Amino acid sequence: MFVGQKIEIGSEVPAETGNIKSLGKIPEGTMICNIELRPGDGGTLARSSGTFAMVVSHTAAGTELRMPSGRTLHLNDKCRAVIGVVAGAGRTEKPFLKAGPKWYLQKSRGRKWPVVKGQAMISASHPHGGGRHKHAGKPTTVGRWTSPGRKVGNIAARQTGRAKRRSAR
Repeated sequence: MFVGQKIEIGSEVPAETGNIKSLGKIPEGTMICNIELRPGDGGTLARSSGTFAMVVSHTAAGTELRMPSGRTLHLNDKCRAVIGVVAGAGRTEKPFLKAGPKWYLQKSRGRKWPVVKGQAMISASHPHGGGRHKHAGKPTTVGRWTSPGRKVGNIAARQTGRAKRRSAR
């Protein structure tokens, strides 16, 4: 899209970039974005930078779409979508050059970052910590009913390491 472009909304408008049409009227093979999950919800799917979905076919169950994840969805033909691709593709390809931007990104997504190995810590901070050698110092499997301070490593693991060979009888 560009500044000054005329955007048309409706079922009978041409299938050109920026126009908004109902899914039932969009030709197969068209790239679309900002798709309504239910008619009238304002558009919730394929909205992040560089993403798009593709109209695969029109069926009795509704319009079949291939989502950015590769999953296929059948949506109501009355749902509307914007024709075209969201700008800003390749945004995620630029590396984080400093820890600050990475920290703020992870904070916005509710993730703990940075993740530090337990064996890199001192023994006061983690059960695997302490010592000059890089090993846990005790088995890393703990029971399901272990106290919260000890519950680190492989929790209630049935097995760790390579599977033992079993003879077929």
